[in-house]
Amino acid sequence: MQLELTHPYLLFLLFLLIVVGWGFHKSLLDFSRGQRIVSLILRTAILLLLILAAAGLTVLYPTHETMVVFLVDQSRSIDENAKTIAEDYLSAAKKAAGKRPYVIVPFASTPQTPEFHNIRRTAASTVAESTPPSTESQSLPADAETAWANGTNIAAALESAIAVVPPDYVPRVVLISDGNETSGDALTNAVRSGVAVSAAVLPAAATPEVQLSELRTPPQIRQGEPFYLEVVVQSNRKTDAAITVYRGGFKIAEETRPLEEGENVFRFKQSVDDQRQTEFSATVESKEDTILDNNKAEGLVYVGGKPRVLLIESDEKAARGLAAALKEQGVEADVRSPEGIPRKLDDLENYEAVLISNVPATELTMRQMDILRSYVRDLGGGFVMLGGEQSFGLGGYYKTPIEEILPIRSDFEKEKEKPSLAICLVIDRSGSMGGQKMEMAKDAAKSAVELLTPRDYASVIAFDNVSYVVAPMQSAASVSSIISQISTIEAGGGTNIYPGMVDAYDQLNRASAKLKHVILLTDGYSAPGDFDGIAQQMVHAQITVSTIGVGDADNNLLQHLAELGQGRHYTCDDPQAIPQIFAKETMEASKSAIKEDPFTPVTITPTDVLSGVDFANAPPLMGFVVTRPKPTSQVILSTETGEPLLAWWRYGLGMSVAFTSDAKSKWAAEWLTWNDFPTFWAQVIRRAMRKSEQRGVLVELAKRNGKIHVTLDAADDSDQYVNKALGTTTALRPDSSTETLALKPTAPGRYEAEIPADQRGGYHLQTTLTAGERVIASQSRGVMVGYPDELRLKPANADLLERIAASTGGTFQPTPESLFEPDATRTAWKPQSLRQYLLTIAAFLFVLDVLLRRVDFAGRRK
Repeated sequence: MQLELTHPYLLFLLFLLIVVGWGFHKSLLDFSRGQRIVSLILRTAILLLLILAAAGLTVLYPTHETMVVFLVDQSRSIDENAKTIAEDYLSAAKKAAGKRPYVIVPFASTPQTPEFHNIRRTAASTVAESTPPSTESQSLPADAETAWANGTNIAAALESAIAVVPPDYVPRVVLISDGNETSGDALTNAVRSGVAVSAAVLPAAATPEVQLSELRTPPQIRQGEPFYLEVVVQSNRKTDAAITVYRGGFKIAEETRPLEEGENVFRFKQSVDDQRQTEFSATVESKEDTILDNNKAEGLVYVGGKPRVLLIESDEKAARGLAAALKEQGVEADVRSPEGIPRKLDDLENYEAVLISNVPATELTMRQMDILRSYVRDLGGGFVMLGGEQSFGLGGYYKTPIEEILPIRSDFEKEKEKPSLAICLVIDRSGSMGGQKMEMAKDAAKSAVELLTPRDYASVIAFDNVSYVVAPMQSAASVSSIISQISTIEAGGGTNIYPGMVDAYDQLNRASAKLKHVILLTDGYSAPGDFDGIAQQMVHAQITVSTIGVGDADNNLLQHLAELGQGRHYTCDDPQAIPQIFAKETMEASKSAIKEDPFTPVTITPTDVLSGVDFANAPPLMGFVVTRPKPTSQVILSTETGEPLLAWWRYGLGMSVAFTSDAKSKWAAEWLTWNDFPTFWAQVIRRAMRKSEQRGVLVELAKRNGKIHVTLDAADDSDQYVNKALGTTTALRPDSSTETLALKPTAPGRYEAEIPADQRGGYHLQTTLTAGERVIASQSRGVMVGYPDELRLKPANADLLERIAASTGGTFQPTPESLFEPDATRTAWKPQSLRQYLLTIAAFLFVLDVLLRRVDFAGRRK
């Protein structure tokens, strides 16, 4: 027997004994001293009893009464025959239990809500008994139930079993399973629990089953090198099966082969010539098959060889010169139009760098820009932007993810001799512009104003049924005031463009700037108006007009206004593209972002990249886009007037390069015939490229228990282990999300990490090892995660279940009748609260104390 306090902190009330003692000393009663002392003792005892009752004094009695917890495996590897065996076992156990308590916990990838039976109501077990039965709580949607059953986590089930047993019972766990765990460490958890775990083995599935267990691929090959794909098929009986192999989405082989019972391996010869990485997949079909979800497997092959870059150019023909120059230097370039910009991050894994030449931001979605940013930052890819009339600020890249990557800024200080600009932003604020459209329009207007210089002027007009001058024409030096006024625009009303155009004309007609421009944005159809008349008035006043139609706008009218106003018209289906269009228009209208005068590049920072390039005899370039470098970037080449021509910096794991002139006939016509043109560009591109192979570095990926295990072994040139380095691995998951984990040193020169692989598809990993600012190694690898391990054809793991039982003092293959026998070797403590007894004694003593305070037993008072 033991005693304990459930609320020991309430013992602080013992200080009240001092108050009782003080009361005894100061008492005015004239009873005898002996009677007063007895009263003091009674009051002290009463107070002690009340304090102990409040503190929860409890007596603990030893007991050997057991509570049996049945853990019932309901994962997909348990077929109908095994389920019947489990149900029969439970039925026999229920009969053997009688009125003794037991709990049933179904489990698969996670434990479900337990079912309690014959639980008595005690202080310790009240919470457990109040737990609702699992019948309703386990009613899951079909997809959720399938996902839940696609795994077996015995370790988690054991933890749940121990947690549900009240402390006044000796826990006894009975594991009913085939023992094929897919996650967790059941043996370790069982031993740590200190609870006896018995195990009843369920048989493996006996239904006809054919599965494609693995597609074996070499981790890396050389370009054009023949290799074999090995398709591994498991079957639990002799049969025939059709095997189909795919490369990407294209079928490359299809054969019908006989299957023997057990493992069957079929080989298919392949080679890869034109991709950096290639995804292969294989499927198997058989008439004697039960589960179809395990009939496909995938594999990734990385191809070593010539580096490959992706060149995006608005005019593909104009990019041929640069592509040919790179090929001459051993760099393969895939040339695409803007429509060919990848929309998935894993599509960029085929390239060491991405080059964008004269492509405006309006040709890219925000999603594509985010993908390019992640490609550089997280996967170590290279990024190069070349100049042109649609590049940098002129392309509308201000405040975009692309500008964030670049080592230069799109805004710049306008030269004094350049003409000033007055711009009027006319924004539809009708009811249909509410929500994201309105917010994007306001952000676009703010960015446009920020691009202006103090010598420029700006005005903002909003219209619905009528027109409102939100910000009258004023110097762009008052940028904060104009932005604050833009923020006040709210959506509401109809659509009437004409009054807004009239107010824009009035505002610009009074401005003294040499260049005047209107940007009109609307998403609807306008009320009638004299649009031809106002457009002609603007033309006569040398005011140009550009228009933007968002969504279901009257693009015919807007196109007509832009043509009359000698401007440009844009159609915009994605409101997120509005800021890029405004920025592009503002830069175009300023006519100051381009310098088209011959100049010779000036070397600012010597670098190995320029070795072998004779700039002393280099021909001139004919123009460039005006930008300014970011503070931490490196300017390698500049113009004769000091603007950056070639600049780079490291962005995340990758390298970003800006070349503000072009590499085609507009500004670099003479460079195309320059002998060092191929050398220069090949060395610049190689500087930006992702570095993927290093001598002495080996990265290996392995799939284990629902995780991808990454191992990096590194040695230096003298074959000494590389220690005390910082390792990271960034995983691109199948849903295009990224996750970065630190590699932990586990042995000399070895670094490891584990990445959860809870999605089906390809995982692309960029693993990097650095020492200070120096990159020791950076390698790209990938692995395909297929169907859950739960669906693999396996025999019952009786060995694991037997080891669990032996290690914990349980029984292997126990009979149901033996499970409820008392366990004399284990003890639980049954609590019994003493509160009611303490309060009863305190009440009795209180009566005695009152009596002592009212009756003079010594007879001293008359």
